[in-house]
Amino acid sequence: MKILIASGAFKQSLTAAEACAAIQRGLEGSGLDARFEILPIADGGNGTLDAFLSAGGERISLNVKDPLMRPIPAEYGLVDEGKTAVIEMARASGLELLQPGELNPMVASTFGTGQLMADALERRVEKIIIGLGGSATVDGGMGCMQALGLRLLDADGHDIRAGGGGLADINQIDRSGLDPRWREVDIVIASDVENPTLGDKGAARIFGPQKGADAAMVGTLERNLRHCFTVIHEQLGIDLRMVRGGGAAGAFAAGLMAFLSCEIVSGIDLVLAHNRFLERLKDSALVITGEGQMDSQTIAGKGPVGVAQLAWKHGVPTIALVGGLNIDDSLLHEAGIQAAFSIVDKPMRLEDALENAEELLRRAALRLGYIMQLHDAG
Repeated sequence: MKILIASGAFKQSLTAAEACAAIQRGLEGSGLDARFEILPIADGGNGTLDAFLSAGGERISLNVKDPLMRPIPAEYGLVDEGKTAVIEMARASGLELLQPGELNPMVASTFGTGQLMADALERRVEKIIIGLGGSATVDGGMGCMQALGLRLLDADGHDIRAGGGGLADINQIDRSGLDPRWREVDIVIASDVENPTLGDKGAARIFGPQKGADAAMVGTLERNLRHCFTVIHEQLGIDLRMVRGGGAAGAFAAGLMAFLSCEIVSGIDLVLAHNRFLERLKDSALVITGEGQMDSQTIAGKGPVGVAQLAWKHGVPTIALVGGLNIDDSLLHEAGIQAAFSIVDKPMRLEDALENAEELLRRAALRLGYIMQLHDAG
């Protein structure tokens, strides 16, 4: 029996590759008679770079600015013989780069992600895939665009402040500093988010609290984003205020769409296609996937559901091993996951679960392996 292990990352504890390895060790420890194939997955958020590079490629390291404009090292990847750059924005502009007390989307900037893009441009890539997810920002991608040469000026002709707070001061947009070579580069936004830029389902109201915004700050960020994209509409003739998917990563997606040649594509679909999922699914009897928590967002296009739906379409069932299970199992079943099991085997603090995630996942896979052998025993 062949089992394809296609897990995502367990945030703050395990990379996708580490999770896959832990599952394999547990199944092997059960004595299950099977062969295993490993395929780390991601849906545009954390782990996207590693998922792409699992099929080969080159890592590029450079120093960039973190969300608070402090210098940090960051990586991106080159695939397709160097023609395509893969950038995971969380590497430069992510939540996990900040301490809990530092979260503040009013000042957090996507400038560092723009620096990664600029470096890729200098390497003459033809395409850039940007994985959106896990960002600390609600700046409409304007920090990124400033790193690429765009100038956003206030009423006195000065550059605006960094972060979501500075968007309120935009008076004039100066595109003269943007490198003309951007016209020749295709930008693919890898995202699982369909939220619009503004409104009740928009970037500020839905994702702002995750990035440290309280109720008052959410209202301010909503007004500032509305002002920013209204100015863009008035001066450039492009209306992105309610565009589907524009709210991803604090409206980063909408900001890129305003100034570069972009399309939004399902992150998990991109990863699965790049890593030849269907080819590796062939002859598999089962797929085992996983992630840190399954909730209502999971069935809206997250990695494990993307895996399960494609596998089921080709007649292969999927089981999920997860850290937290915060959704009705029947909804997961309807979405394509045949069964889901939490790896937490006793009451414990979140901190302890994160610290021991690898062992918890291994033990859960061990139990699953024992269960799978019951049929043969009968």
